[in-house]
Amino acid sequence: MRTICPECQTQAAVGVICPECMAAERKNRTPAQKRAERRWGRRSTAVAAPVQSGKPVVTYGIMAVTGFVGLLQLVPGLDITRMFLFAAAYLFPDLSGLPFQPWRLLTAALVHGGIWHLGLNMLALWMLGRSLEPMLGRWRFLALYLFGAVGGSVAVAIISPGTPTVGASGAVFGLFGALLVIGLHMGANMTGLFVLLGVNLVVGFIPGFNIAWQAHIGGAAVGALVGLIILRTRGRSRRTWQILLLVALAAVLLTAAFVVPPLLLLA
Repeated sequence: MRTICPECQTQAAVGVICPECMAAERKNRTPAQKRAERRWGRRSTAVAAPVQSGKPVVTYGIMAVTGFVGLLQLVPGLDITRMFLFAAAYLFPDLSGLPFQPWRLLTAALVHGGIWHLGLNMLALWMLGRSLEPMLGRWRFLALYLFGAVGGSVAVAIISPGTPTVGASGAVFGLFGALLVIGLHMGANMTGLFVLLGVNLVVGFIPGFNIAWQAHIGGAAVGALVGLIILRTRGRSRRTWQILLLVALAAVLLTAAFVVPPLLLLA
């Protein structure tokens, strides 16, 4: 062990790193890490600090809120599941006789069908959030999660408008979709992610599992679009375009949710 002067220290993701170790890290980087450094305009997180704090604060926050709501679901007589679940009928009171509650497009991601449903979704969120949140930044990551949740609900409303749904699967698959797009752009090996995504999609079609595969597909597709928007507008000078494109995507999703299901319900 030897000391190092403050002038020679380089801040890393955890603590500091000396010039010799920095050189060794750079020399041993994989081609994917080198491409990530060039394309994202900063050093890989294995070498330097991420955009924000290394702790995925938003990820932990979402897990805490969702877990708390999961505990409320266990309280007898409270019926949080019925209060938060999503069904297309809540968007069209004139057709269904139910109250107009469009916020259920999002609140459905807070309630789950059981402890295993909640646990698996939160495990996937934790695994994906640790990589994506430091890479995208907290606000972009939160926007991605919310877009995935809405995309999953909208897909259910369009493909199966009579089916109520619960769970954060659409939001989690939104993270899958974005990570897939970003990983392919960076040249990373995405074979494992392809397999995991494919298995989860296939499971939704197996009878008896009672999984809303529509939410999986909708969340993944919307997440991939959000990831593509962030990639194409990641420069500081393109921030306005990023906001405008995300707002446009939100408008398209809401338009689809309010226009398509009535036609199917009346058919």
